[in-house]
Amino acid sequence: MAETAAHLVDHVFPPLPVRQWVLSVPKRLRFFLERDPQRAGAVLRIFLRVIEAQLRQSSTGAGAGARLGAVTFVHRFGSSVNRHLHYHCVVLDGVFALDADDRLQFYEATGLSEADAAAVQARVRARVLKWMVRQGLLESPEARAMRDWGHGGGFSIDAAVRIEAWDRAGLERLIRYCARPPFALERLSRINDAEALVYRLPKPLPDGRTELVLTPLELLERLAALIPPPRVHRHRYHGVFAPHSPWRAEVTAQAAQASQRVAAQPAEPRSEEPSTVSSGRRAARYLWAMLLARIYEVFPLVCGHCGAEMRILAFVTETASVTRILEHIGEPAKPPRLSPARGPPAGEVVFDQSPVFDPVAPVPEPAFEFDQTVTW
Repeated sequence: MAETAAHLVDHVFPPLPVRQWVLSVPKRLRFFLERDPQRAGAVLRIFLRVIEAQLRQSSTGAGAGARLGAVTFVHRFGSSVNRHLHYHCVVLDGVFALDADDRLQFYEATGLSEADAAAVQARVRARVLKWMVRQGLLESPEARAMRDWGHGGGFSIDAAVRIEAWDRAGLERLIRYCARPPFALERLSRINDAEALVYRLPKPLPDGRTELVLTPLELLERLAALIPPPRVHRHRYHGVFAPHSPWRAEVTAQAAQASQRVAAQPAEPRSEEPSTVSSGRRAARYLWAMLLARIYEVFPLVCGHCGAEMRILAFVTETASVTRILEHIGEPAKPPRLSPARGPPAGEVVFDQSPVFDPVAPVPEPAFEFDQTVTW
């Protein structure tokens, strides 16, 4: 999570305003998207095409060939560790296009309102339902009925979060939120020595519950349902950020320079005039200490008392010393008790596995003739 956010801020997103677009689809359609990554990708492409059309309309001076820049995180979970597929798209709040001198310009979107977000939601709902009918996933009467549902027909779009161009720290916090894991470990605890686990929810459920009481197997069952399909990217690049975009290198050129400038001194807000970007950047790797420093704003290898750099004094391996240290800091000194091994559950179906051999019965002929000669 932290490394993804640091990479995107330092090497992908230029110092331009960013808006988060979130799309949730009705439960009636989530079943098809959770089980097929191709269908989930098709709905995402419809969503981004509608956003790009809206940004072109809201960006003064942008032509029909202007492109957006976006990074999408497909979440398969909700706040209560439940199955809930939805999309978080971090989109530059404007579009890129070539001017009369063939220079790449950014045109910032102005005047985006709640009415524009509602229009995007209506277009996304109509196009997704139409695509579902073409794929044979919905019948036409069902799609027409869903278009007449109230409250957006189960489609929800939120575009209220906007990060200014100078707020690089805010952009990194937003991306960390989008790249977060399915659950927070600090919310999980155990009831004394019992087998039950308690997960504190960030917000109450519709029935008023503020925590979940689960057995270890129930927690594993919930987490197993949230594992994404194999060979599916955790986040995806679109528009000018796409790997094959001819403008990618030029757009992302100023990301590293902007991060260094913000680290040195606070940056001033940008003007609303079109901006020209240049090329030249170099990727970097991140040390775990630097990632912790970016999250907690405290360098972990500096002593909090004297300010000196920490160094390794010794590796404690003796059991007695380790036990005294753990008990002193209030951590359990004994590993959790392992459950005894057990066999598989007994089934009700009995299979007769005794071999039956009849020496008189003829040997059946093979269904196909194979030429087993080898030619080197």
